[in-house]
Amino acid sequence: MTTTLTFDATPAADAPTPKRRIADDTALLKAAAELTREYSTANPRIYWTDFLASAGIGYAALVATILAGSVGWAIAFGVVAVLALYRAESFIHELTHMKHSTVPGFRAGWNALIGVPMMVPSFMYEGVHNLHHARTRYGTVDDPEYLPLALMKPWTLPAFILIAALAPIGLIIRYAVLAPLSLLSPKLREAVVARYSGLVINPEFRRRSPEGEAKALWTKQEIAASLWAIALVALVATGVLPLRAFLIMMGIASAVAVLNQVRTLVAHLWENEGEPMTVTAQYLDSVNVPPPALLPGLWAPVGLRYHALHHLLPSVPYHNLGIAHRRLCAVLDPASPYFKANYKGLPGLMWKIGLSSITRGAKR
Repeated sequence: MTTTLTFDATPAADAPTPKRRIADDTALLKAAAELTREYSTANPRIYWTDFLASAGIGYAALVATILAGSVGWAIAFGVVAVLALYRAESFIHELTHMKHSTVPGFRAGWNALIGVPMMVPSFMYEGVHNLHHARTRYGTVDDPEYLPLALMKPWTLPAFILIAALAPIGLIIRYAVLAPLSLLSPKLREAVVARYSGLVINPEFRRRSPEGEAKALWTKQEIAASLWAIALVALVATGVLPLRAFLIMMGIASAVAVLNQVRTLVAHLWENEGEPMTVTAQYLDSVNVPPPALLPGLWAPVGLRYHALHHLLPSVPYHNLGIAHRRLCAVLDPASPYFKANYKGLPGLMWKIGLSSITRGAKR
């Protein structure tokens, strides 16, 4: 959902040489293109097994959290629920890139089990995330998923993370209140579509109304999410769903949103000032956290630990990114720019981005 927090995006006076001036590395792009052809086929068995297991464990842990007889067990089950549901929800990223004919029914299954119950149906990402991968849009004001966070005031980083905690409340308002009311007001409907129908971080982004097949899918998903949100509110208001259970559900959903926002914070270096960048420059502004680090498998699941590589190979399914990474490491020269986007873990990345914000953003 679009944030309503507006950030000061003016670059600092002593910002480094813009990455847009970095020339494309021919050897890197050629090797990546060859791997795209070799590893671009999705494996339906991997997708369904991984997704269904994640969703099943997540919901089972959610129920266990609600029924837990002690705080200790509730916290333990809650952590499992957050991690598993976060992994299941992260498949929305794959939905935006896959050829749906290769994994039949996956979009419908994901929306039925995760998208609608979590109130993040896939239309909120499909048709939006692909703009982030457009060569002329990445890092510009037209990119829905980019802000020069490393060049902003230091307070924007904690605000960027904490605002995500309000996402579940915002989504209930979006689907239980604004969606029905927008049917009565064309002006409100226009605002809902433009400002509150995308999982974006750029407050200046305005979404266009869908057309054709995309509009039909949007309508079905929005109706389902709206009915679920209204039913959820009604169940709580009538006491059918205990308030304690509802608050636990909201808390876990909030934790999932915060975890994803932390992952988003370290997915890029956020150093571009708004100008178009070369593909290599876009890669260097993005982040890989490859093995041997283990924790990225939890906070950057479903291939998101290879986010920089994904910008080189957007059509490669998540289960092949690790193989592609190892192949590139083996064939590229050690001096290749490819290795400059690989980092060790979350603490170092947060320190790097935070330090950049403190040293450059604070001087505005």
